[in-house]
Amino acid sequence: MKNIYFTIFLLLNALGISAQQLKLSGTVKDTDGEPVPFASIYIKSTTKGTSANVDGVYGLALDKGTHTIVYRAIGYKSKELNVTVDANHTENVVLTAEAYSLTGVIIDGNAEDPAYEIIRQAIKQRKFHLTEVKEFNTNVYIKGVQKLVGAPKKFFGRDIQKTLDLDTNRKGILYLSESTSSFAFQQPDKIHEEMVSSKVAGRNNAFSFNKASDLMVNFYQNILLENKLSSRGFVSPIADNAMSFYRYKLLGVTSDAGATINKIQVIPRREHDPVFRGVIYIKDESWHVVDADVYLSKNSGVNLIDTLKISQQFLKVENTYMPSNINFQFNGNVLGFKFEGYYVGVYSNYNIHPEFPKGYFTGEILKITKAVTKKDSLFWLNNRPIPLTAEESRDYVRKDSAAALKTSKKYLDSIERVNNKFGIAKLLVSGYTINNRFEKKSLSFDPILKALIYNTVEGFAINYGVTFLKNLEDRKYYSIRPEARYGFASKEFTANLTANYYYDPVKRANISVSGGSGIYDLNPLGTMTLLANSVNSLLFETNFIKFYKKEFVNIGTTRELLNGLQVSIVADLSRNSTLVNNTSFKIRNVKDKEFTSNNPFSPDVETPLFPNYTALTLSGALTYTFNQQYITRPDGKFYQESKYPTLMLNYRKGINGILNSSVDYDIVNFSILQDRISAGLLGYFSFIVGAGKFFNNDNVYYPDFKHFRGNSALFVKPELRRFLFLDFYQFSTKKQYIEAHIEHNFSGLFSSKIPLVRKIKFEEIVGASYLTQPDKKDYKEFYFGLQRLIFRATYGFAYDGNKRVEHGFKLSYGF
Repeated sequence: MKNIYFTIFLLLNALGISAQQLKLSGTVKDTDGEPVPFASIYIKSTTKGTSANVDGVYGLALDKGTHTIVYRAIGYKSKELNVTVDANHTENVVLTAEAYSLTGVIIDGNAEDPAYEIIRQAIKQRKFHLTEVKEFNTNVYIKGVQKLVGAPKKFFGRDIQKTLDLDTNRKGILYLSESTSSFAFQQPDKIHEEMVSSKVAGRNNAFSFNKASDLMVNFYQNILLENKLSSRGFVSPIADNAMSFYRYKLLGVTSDAGATINKIQVIPRREHDPVFRGVIYIKDESWHVVDADVYLSKNSGVNLIDTLKISQQFLKVENTYMPSNINFQFNGNVLGFKFEGYYVGVYSNYNIHPEFPKGYFTGEILKITKAVTKKDSLFWLNNRPIPLTAEESRDYVRKDSAAALKTSKKYLDSIERVNNKFGIAKLLVSGYTINNRFEKKSLSFDPILKALIYNTVEGFAINYGVTFLKNLEDRKYYSIRPEARYGFASKEFTANLTANYYYDPVKRANISVSGGSGIYDLNPLGTMTLLANSVNSLLFETNFIKFYKKEFVNIGTTRELLNGLQVSIVADLSRNSTLVNNTSFKIRNVKDKEFTSNNPFSPDVETPLFPNYTALTLSGALTYTFNQQYITRPDGKFYQESKYPTLMLNYRKGINGILNSSVDYDIVNFSILQDRISAGLLGYFSFIVGAGKFFNNDNVYYPDFKHFRGNSALFVKPELRRFLFLDFYQFSTKKQYIEAHIEHNFSGLFSSKIPLVRKIKFEEIVGASYLTQPDKKDYKEFYFGLQRLIFRATYGFAYDGNKRVEHGFKLSYGF
């Protein structure tokens, strides 16, 4: 009986509490009756609040009683209302434009605008304000909306309206997502976020891509949005060197809650500098930025979009100001697809004196659990700070209903009947895949045209494979791939089978087994693609790749041991055989050119490079990235681009006397590398330095040498480790070596200053490579060039010691 009474008491108490949470809602408009989008609404003297949506509609949960509600929006006079709620209450508010007056401000036509002195004071206080709040935590709500507002009827033959699920005008929402999270920060750059809820239209079990740290824009930093919309980033209006990039104009002064607020226009000194345009609001005496309404355009150097508008409102917390909401609005046009959208973040319930437990901040910057997608509609009704617009509500209803249908076996079978329809053209060009989405498996056949190759060892050949993939829960999967190869001139048939099981996405762990036979490049790092070698052989009478045959069985595993520390182990048993040229066929006979032998060291005579031998090898590798940041989700662990170097240690042992293995060697390699190291407005650079040594080379054959990424062709796939002019095979070693590569990308620093050229958005690159080993001492390369998206053109010089041995253009494509 006591238990029954206690249960009833808890139910009544819970009902009583929930009854106290009432909803204040309404609209925020201007004096012309137009909505004021993303206005801030909060309870006075607290950090509890919300934001209006794009239509000016708002909703705020309140306890029963009387509250002072503050309504604020950039460019408008704030308004306070005493609101008594004992039931759900509607309050429609009209905000009047803020009157910024120059009364009392002396402006002489020949004198400096008063804005400059205000900016100087703000710059003086920049570093203090940057670290003023040592740490804080807050609740964050994020909503992201991306939509098409125009598109071509067809794209590569596909009906755009049907493919993207648009209306008859080819307009509609492409992505709609909401999330709530708890966000913590500690100086200088430690963050930790835990997502509480996530909702994605049409994807009931999908995790939102929203991340609070992506919305952080701090004008007290010198450079903003670096490596996001631009490699170089953009100069803050109050950066230390801002006066070199901006002109300023005082638009007026007003008083807000007893504080004097200066409205200052920021104007680029040069049209194409990486700077903002718009207005910032600075408070007298403390020189805090209290609001910002700025934008970036194509002239500023943004990539992929035309315009990005950033509106940031701040809330006074004790003696400082913290963001209350931030809004990114963007638009653009790519290949006839016109798009626009926004991301808005609402911050509430600040605590700027938290007591974080020891070890709270780790490499995990965002944690997402399965529970975040399980919140029902009642949860979102009570916890969504920004009301949905009518269009967004319709999108949720339509896509969520469709999502339930699209997971049914009947629907998926109907889709598969269409998508799995066989076509000769499809099989030839892009490959043919049979999908069974309901059972989460697929069978993919390689494109036939890509499988057709030519080289002087095999002649015309076919290298064909089929891949079976079975997806399991939480991004686990296994795959099986048989592959066969036949050379019509060599009459050599090889075949192998590879199986891979990715069994722990959080630990990034897999195990793989393979066996069979194949024809492989003598340089295991690869020279060029088989297609590129085929073209060079048939049309230019140049057979770059040299081959050997390998019959093998191996097993390997990879797993994360600690955050940022990955280990891999591979055991391999192989029988390796030399090969010779079997054909000299070519489509085009090039004057003074002849095919070389399959031995790179005796180009005129076919001699065996090594005896046929058996090798049993054991390899291990450790990779460690300092302070590796990551996102944890139920379906995996996702590393983020690191600000710190990565160390790599590799050891390979050739084991003699077991299973007829005749090799006997030990090699250790060590390297340190880092990509995209910021150089501020000068762009970024990347580097890698490596060294290695055979501590034992009693019996090591050429395929087991230490090889380097060389190049002898005009076209080369860009890779930091690759040399531009080094021979593919000549300088592989079985002794010791040191190699280094460095490249700097100026990200348009110079080309953006040249009319017409700046429209192409070229990125200037310079680089250098170095190699020394017993047979190739002090080899150096230097190059410079231009890059745009996946294409680049460079001109380089190679030096053997102090002697220039090569120079010329190199063209690159790909990532």
